[in-house]
Amino acid sequence: MNQDQGRPPETVDEYLEAVSPEVRNVLEQLRMTIRAAAPEAEEMISYRIPTYKYHGPLVHVVARRNYCSFIVVSRAVMETFRNELKDYDISGTTIHFTAGHPLPSVLVEKIVRARIRENEKRAREK
Repeated sequence: MNQDQGRPPETVDEYLEAVSPEVRNVLEQLRMTIRAAAPEAEEMISYRIPTYKYHGPLVHVVARRNYCSFIVVSRAVMETFRNELKDYDISGTTIHFTAGHPLPSVLVEKIVRARIRENEKRAREK
């Protein structure tokens, strides 16, 4: 939350301004990777966190005091990348990481592209 103004952030830029520089750098890299992998995704704040939507929710990003989270939204995708995620704390469809041990961009790109395929398939089936 943007504590200076006492209100939740309205944009991802505002969200990032409210976190420490170390975390901001890691989240900016994550943001660039997501946007490169999903250029058609809409970037917004939803549920007070950075959210990317493409044919529905794609992924979310969260900054906490001692860690960050990358919310994948899909158990199937989490299972697909289980071995590559073994060095991270996982909770449901959420990957927790720290600024000192961020997610590799290559892995984030693969996860985002897998989510795009899931969402496109679901959209075609409607």
